[in-house]
Amino acid sequence: MPRPAPARRLPGLLLLLWPLLLLLPLAAPDPVARPGFRRLGTRGPEGSPGRRPSSVAPDGAPASRASEPGRASGAGVCKSRPLDLVFLIDSSRSVRPLEFTKVKTFVSRIIDTLDIGPADTRVAVVNYASTVKIEFQLQAYTDKQSLKQAVGRITPLSTGTMSGLAIQTAMDEVFTAEAGARGPSSNIPKVAIIVTDGRPQDQVNEVAARARASGIELYAVGVDRADMQSLKMMASEPLEEHVFYVETYGVIEKLSSRFQETFCALDPCVLGTHQCQHVCISDGEGKHHCECSQGYTLNADKKTCSALDKCALNIHGCEHICVKDRSGSYHCECYEGYTLNEDRKSCSAQDKCALGTHGCQHICVNDRTGSYHCECYDGYTLNADKKTCSVRDKCALGSHGCQHICVSDGAASYHCDCYPGYTLNEDKKTCSAIEEARRLVSTEDVCGCEATLAFQEKVSSSLQRLNTKLDGILEKLQVNEYGQIHR
Repeated sequence: MPRPAPARRLPGLLLLLWPLLLLLPLAAPDPVARPGFRRLGTRGPEGSPGRRPSSVAPDGAPASRASEPGRASGAGVCKSRPLDLVFLIDSSRSVRPLEFTKVKTFVSRIIDTLDIGPADTRVAVVNYASTVKIEFQLQAYTDKQSLKQAVGRITPLSTGTMSGLAIQTAMDEVFTAEAGARGPSSNIPKVAIIVTDGRPQDQVNEVAARARASGIELYAVGVDRADMQSLKMMASEPLEEHVFYVETYGVIEKLSSRFQETFCALDPCVLGTHQCQHVCISDGEGKHHCECSQGYTLNADKKTCSALDKCALNIHGCEHICVKDRSGSYHCECYEGYTLNEDRKSCSAQDKCALGTHGCQHICVNDRTGSYHCECYDGYTLNADKKTCSVRDKCALGSHGCQHICVSDGAASYHCDCYPGYTLNEDKKTCSAIEEARRLVSTEDVCGCEATLAFQEKVSSSLQRLNTKLDGILEKLQVNEYGQIHR
């Protein structure tokens, strides 16, 4: 039979302290039952005043918030704003080691909700008690892992709660360009979160006022015995959004979700709650605006779109002609004789002569304005249709074939002639010298056949006889003429 488990015994020290514990009040007085703060950690029907339902499911796993209106339902919906964020954490003796660990977990959880990087959120930590220690500056770490490791290495300091000195140190040595803070031109908020469980032991009011005046947004988180009036003096307005209170360090971690909501910009474009008809443009920090597709213009309600007649508004950019399309868009065209360039807006003169579409019978002349005109070869004239040509002077055309001289006989007629001393040959085009012709007649075919030579001799003898007869006739004529003269 198994032996029963031994009963657990209370440590001796606890037994000695037990009577004292019985004398303590069962519930601490509520130091924050006043307006102007947020409170977490007390139970009540449907959650305490100022508290949202817990985000932790009964089994300890985070509960889904997808069903809550306006809440991020997945990655990418909520993107934190870029910040220069400084934590000022109270590590005085009143904060026990386990409680200080809870504070570091709270800081790490907030870091987890942020977009960390040189261009996003930068984080620094100032540890304070009666002294102040800058654990690391804004430019020290640029990723979440190294940041959280640095937070985990932080150890408590000593007694005292010098909250004013911590704020002054943050102003003078952390929120500076040398320490990694970004200047006013970057438009990046400077934020400080102060976590404390006591009453400041220095003049925090004036220091906090100077910090707020310099542009630092102050959040005050009070735990347990924290003085609410001091929290209000440190925090920025409105107080209900900058002052938080929890009764124990055991629930401070839940505040990380509240700061996530504070630093998070819910993106209506991703959530689908924008109501833009065409395009939703996220402007960051939860803001957005609507735009329209090409060819449309945004209506007065800043959400719906109407087709834009860019042709009528003369904002089309077409060099020549704007043609409106039914889709609300448009396209450009060019005048006759021009072609649309690759930019689909400008036009270039079209060389119809080069394209071969001119219709000129003889010559096409490009006028460089997208137009052209026809001309004719020499000897031709342009007809009334301004395209075809008719013969004007065949001699001028140079195609007459006359060896010497072409003589125009009209619009379409001509004949050939020869220079002086030449005679026109039978082809009516070529010419031969007259003496040469005689020589050819008398000496032609000298080396020819005997019949030709005999014929030539007969011709020569006949010519001689004729010449003799002619001489006799001439003498008789002269004698007769002489006799008549002397009668």
